[in-house]
Amino acid sequence: MKPISVEEFKSLLQQGVLIYDGAMGTNLQIQGLKLEDYGGREGCSEALNLFCPEAVIKVHKAFLEAGCQVIETNTFNATRISLREYQLEDRVAEINQKAVEMAREAIDAVPAAFNQLIAGSIGPTSMLPSLGNISFDDMVVAYTEQMTALFDAGVDIFQIETCQDLLQIKAALYAAEDLFNARGRRCPVVVSVTLEPSGNMLVGSDVSAITAVLEPYSFIDVLSINCATGPLEMVRHVAHLTEHWPRFVGVMPNAGLPENVGGKPFYRMTPAEFASFHKRFVAEYGVNVIGGCCGTRPEHLAEVVKQVKGLVPAARNVKKSAQVASLFSSVALRQNPAPAIVGERTNANGARQFRDLLEAEDFDGMTSMGREQARGGAHLVDLCVAFVGRNEVADMQKLAPMFATQVNLPLVIDSTSPAAIEVALKSHGGRCVINSVNLEDGGARLRSIATLARRFGAALICLTIDEEGMGKTADKKLEIAQRIRTILRNEFAFRDSDMIFDALTFTVASGDSELRNAAAETLKAIKLISEQIPLANTILGVSNVSFGLKQSSREILNSIFLSEAVQHGLTCAIVNPARIIPTFSISESEKKLALDL
Repeated sequence: MKPISVEEFKSLLQQGVLIYDGAMGTNLQIQGLKLEDYGGREGCSEALNLFCPEAVIKVHKAFLEAGCQVIETNTFNATRISLREYQLEDRVAEINQKAVEMAREAIDAVPAAFNQLIAGSIGPTSMLPSLGNISFDDMVVAYTEQMTALFDAGVDIFQIETCQDLLQIKAALYAAEDLFNARGRRCPVVVSVTLEPSGNMLVGSDVSAITAVLEPYSFIDVLSINCATGPLEMVRHVAHLTEHWPRFVGVMPNAGLPENVGGKPFYRMTPAEFASFHKRFVAEYGVNVIGGCCGTRPEHLAEVVKQVKGLVPAARNVKKSAQVASLFSSVALRQNPAPAIVGERTNANGARQFRDLLEAEDFDGMTSMGREQARGGAHLVDLCVAFVGRNEVADMQKLAPMFATQVNLPLVIDSTSPAAIEVALKSHGGRCVINSVNLEDGGARLRSIATLARRFGAALICLTIDEEGMGKTADKKLEIAQRIRTILRNEFAFRDSDMIFDALTFTVASGDSELRNAAAETLKAIKLISEQIPLANTILGVSNVSFGLKQSSREILNSIFLSEAVQHGLTCAIVNPARIIPTFSISESEKKLALDL
């Protein structure tokens, strides 16, 4: 049978609720299987695909007979990474292909009046790339091998599930996109995250970080929550997803919180209790995909089918705003009051202390400076390690993962090197910002960096520089911004909200008569860009305006310039917040001098 298309899958979800099956492990364990059924690989459920397929088919049939529309393959741990423990790493393709064939056999044995679909279960492995257990590239290789086998065997859906690390999800999505490009088509993609009773993923990410990081990946069709807890503990997270996730939402809980009974996990929730939560998720929150995880038996899902049958998911009012994220939490690019502040102290070209630490290879000290930016009131943190005589790629490879796990601020990767940017993106699970691209070389470097930004869901700072240099007038700055926007939208499917335009400014202390109006033109350009591209954000390296002046004068001028820029529509600023003076603290005479200048 031909796999379902993405369009057909979306149509199914628009018509009503899609009901998945329940736990594979729970329903295998009650069969009293022997060691030989596992081929001597005790604890490896995937080994049953080779040595006792009838046990797996029995589970599939039971859920289909309960009325489930989607069954998941018995491939949760069927990557080379996980199978290595059981000396089955060289049989990845066979195990995954066999799993799809078994699911198809069960469907053929239990025909129904509706589409019965096969979701290829793709688990998290036992490795957490954010914690350095495995490299991003090695994880991509493992996922590519499993996904290729599932895809070629005819699976309907990629079910990337029980995810515990955002960087692990990015690796899976990277592998999936490569495969889709190679095959010339894609299948529907469901990503299902696991939130511990604390409310965070295992590495510490909250649900706001999850939505901010994954939202730019347009080929994620459903974002779901599964495992770790029962439905009661998931209610608040489901509410967040249905308010902030723009596409379809799913929920697949355990049959309550696991209890330890006789040294084994026990799940107390009855089918009626379990189903009542699902009815609420659909009718009140607008959930589109439901199912069960650990502890859920066919009777649980039969009751779900009974209670949810005929329900139409409630309409949702999704809140849209441009968000970036650290590994742990999200940050809106439009702060109230504005602007979102990018801490500039962790920049080897702008901060002597940071440069000295870099030259001394004191990576802990540099990371500590990043944490200081958070304590100082920054919303994001700039990271630049490009310095003469240093290996920027090697330094970024060392520092970016440290910033990811130890600095709770979204990362602004400040580099013009595609290699350094790629290393940082492969080391950081949050939604990063890349600083920057321009049209200085006609767009070649822009296209190289935009490719990386799109693949990793990053936002992009765009400088108003073209082949003639930095735009000097407001109209020229707007013209360059529009050119960059056209390239990013038409060639890379960027949205305006993924772009942050920097109108730039020359210093007012240059003495060059041609640049006397530089700061004023920048303010006009910010206003024009904000009006012409209202969903995009704007940013400015504020201190550039005062280079060459004494420190006391710089602080006053920077503070007044920032205030004026915000009034003209500036949403983000690269600045040291400790050096910004509240305007009410500046005397009227100093304020007038700054404005006149």
